[in-house]
Order: sequence, then structure tokens, then C-alpha cells
Amino acid sequence: MSDLLLDLSQKPQFKRVVKTLGLPVPTPPMLARNPEGYTERPLAGEQVMLYSSESSPLAQAITDAVTSTGAEIVSASDFDAETKQRFKAIVFDAGAIESTADLDELYAFFHPLMRSISSSGRVLVVGLDPNHAETASQAAARQALEGFMRSVAKEIGKKGATSQLLWVAPDATDRLLGPVRFVLSPHSAYVNSQPLRVSASTDAPELSLTESLAGKTVLVTGAARGIGAATARRLAKEGARVVCLDLPHDQAKLTKVASEIGGDSLPLDLTSNQAPVRIAAFLKSKHGGVDVIVHNAGVTRDKTLARMREEQWNLALDVNLRAVEKVNTYLLENDVINEHGSIVCLSSIAGIAGNMGQTNYAAAKAGVIGYVRFMAKELAGKNIRINAVAPGFIETRMTDAMPAAVREVARRMNALSQGGRPIDVAEAITFFGSNNSHGLTGQVLRVCGGMMIGA
Repeated sequence: MSDLLLDLSQKPQFKRVVKTLGLPVPTPPMLARNPEGYTERPLAGEQVMLYSSESSPLAQAITDAVTSTGAEIVSASDFDAETKQRFKAIVFDAGAIESTADLDELYAFFHPLMRSISSSGRVLVVGLDPNHAETASQAAARQALEGFMRSVAKEIGKKGATSQLLWVAPDATDRLLGPVRFVLSPHSAYVNSQPLRVSASTDAPELSLTESLAGKTVLVTGAARGIGAATARRLAKEGARVVCLDLPHDQAKLTKVASEIGGDSLPLDLTSNQAPVRIAAFLKSKHGGVDVIVHNAGVTRDKTLARMREEQWNLALDVNLRAVEKVNTYLLENDVINEHGSIVCLSSIAGIAGNMGQTNYAAAKAGVIGYVRFMAKELAGKNIRINAVAPGFIETRMTDAMPAAVREVARRMNALSQGGRPIDVAEAITFFGSNNSHGLTGQVLRVCGGMMIGA
């Protein structure tokens, strides 16, 4: 996608203007991505700085997870600022932080290292969940990690580097492997400034570090184009059998995507009364059920509330929220979703921060978040996980149609100072769909580059 501000900033006659106005532009190199399937050692040949205390209950799990990436682990005692070492990731184990007095450890560790993060590098803080704190000081210290992590993300974004936080429940230390590997890898390139809670709400299935969806059946709605098509292709690279669903008038595009990946096409209007019945019948007869459902289908009908017609309100709610609820209810009641299944729902930054002219869309996408958080508790007993992915500014044909000035501003409103790509959302969906995220349910993962507002 063409990036007007970046293109202009490369021209000598515009460089001085861009600098004088203080306009933010993406700093080369651009984000390092890997749209191929998961590899066993994603950080092979890279150095990772790891701080961990012997008194931390997370120490062994974090060390094992980082080691599994194939990275060379460097300890703080071996760091020499004079050599100008660069680290692909800096990992801080905050499991031993028990009070606000202990927060000084963050400064002591990170202060000399902040210039040592490489381009497209990672900062990861792992701590115990403040929801399980036993004292006020403990809760404050654990919650402080979020503000710290988000601020670090703003400081390192100019390098294409990102910062994340994993909060771990006391009984979920064995669930860290998958989340640590994901956030440290190129597959999380546009995920930034995000806290995730790791829990033991469901049983732990067997993990697959490569081809993580081999033998699994996945349904992707809205799969004919954009994020849906990118998701279908990405899931197929992990070995999934993908059922691609979209509107009948998009059947040609839908069939093309399905054929490319050896999947099935299911042309269907999700708002029809018979949609859940037809989906269930197809999945049962063709595949014996489904392991992962990706509710990606969505529409916008933008108007200010005063000018919005009732049918525009209803369509946005019907497709973006009510269809999700309706399809899930029927599939669950009829045992179509297999044990250790995963449901991934698409929300949006608009549902978190709101958006001018999108009261219908934002209400629906916020509703998705409420639905996911409630259903996580309901589905835990069935060993089914449910999570949401909330994209920010993603470069699609829809954003290409925006006025140039609006588009350029929207691109800059995150710590990485650039728009994301459909593959970035597909990566987050694939992670939630695979067993590698088996410690995550009821979570909202924003794929937004670290939005400056509302996220």
C-alpha cells in the first residue's frame, strides 16, 4: 500500500518540511514479519537479554520458553554497554515483585539497556496477575507493570520494536510457552503495548510448535477478501482444513481463496434465519464438527447518529454481533464444536475508543468484547476457549478509499507510526486458534501498533 508521508519524506525537497513540521514517519527498517508457518526455533542465532530472580515462581517457565525459541540467552551481569550489543528481545521476569518498593528493579534493569534493543525487537515483561494479589501494595506493584510496559512501547516504536506484558495466574505457569514464543516472534509484528492474562481456565491440550493446526477444521466467515482471506491462507499454512464462508454474491472470490488452500467454500448470508442450521449441517456432514471458528465477517454503515437510517443500524448490529451470538449458540447446543475448540471473534479499536459516525459499528464491536468475556466463563467447563482480536488501522481496500489526509493521520496514531496489514490480524487469529494459546481465554488482543488513544 502506498504511504504518502513516507514517500514524501524520502524526497530531498520535502525532507526539510517534514522535519520542520515534526511529522512522524515509519523509521526504516520496516517491521520484520514472517507470514510463513511457525518454526521450531524462531529466534535461532539471536541474542535475548533475560532477567529472572531465583525467588520468582515464574523463573523456570520463562527460561524454558525463551530457550525453546533457539535464542542465545544473555544475563544482565554479562552485559557490557561499551560493546554496543543489540538484543532481539529483552525479557524481564517480574514474578518476584511483591510491593511498590520492588518496582525500582524495573529502572535498574532497563535503564542501561534501552538503547540496546534492535530494530523490530521485543520487550516482554512477565508478572503475576494483580487479580490474585494478597495485599494492596502487591496489587499496585503488579498493576504498575502495565503502565510501564505501555510507556516503553511508545519509546521504542521508532525502531519498529514492540513491548508486551503477560500477567500469569499462580496456577498457570505451565501455560507460558506458547504466549512467550508468540510475542517474541515475528508473528506478533503489529501487536504492541498489550497486556494478556494467562490462566488455567481450561485443560491443557498437547502443544504443536510447528503446523499447530494440523488435522484441525476451521471455519472462517468473511473469507472472500481482506483480513478473512489472509486469515484463511495463514491458517492453512499451519495445517488446518479451512471452510471459507462469505456472501453468495462473492462466491467467485470465495471459491478462488478456498481452491488456493485446498479448503471448502460455503456461500451463505449470515443474517438469514437458516444460517446456523446450514453451517452446522455442513460442518457435521463434511468434517464431523469444527475445532476453530473465526467470526471475521463484518460490515460498516457509517453515518452520524442523527442521519443514520434504522436499516443501517440494524445491519451493522446483525452482521457484526448478533450473527456471532446466533451461530455460536446453535453450534454449541448441537455439539458441533469439538473439545479443546477455540472461538475467535473480531472486535475493533472502534469498539474500545469509539469513532465518529460509527455508533452502530462501535456498539457491535464493543458488544463482541462483552460477549467474549462472559462466554469465556461459560465455555471453560467444555474446554472451549473464546477470545477477541481488535484491529486498529489495517491497510485494506476500505482504508484506501479514505481521504488522503485522514488516512495519513490514522496511520500515525500508534507507536509504530504506520498502518498494519491483513496478515498482522491473521497472525493474531492463528495464535488464538492454535493450542499454543491454551492459557488464554476471555482476552482481547489489539492488533493496532500501540494506539495512542483508547488502547
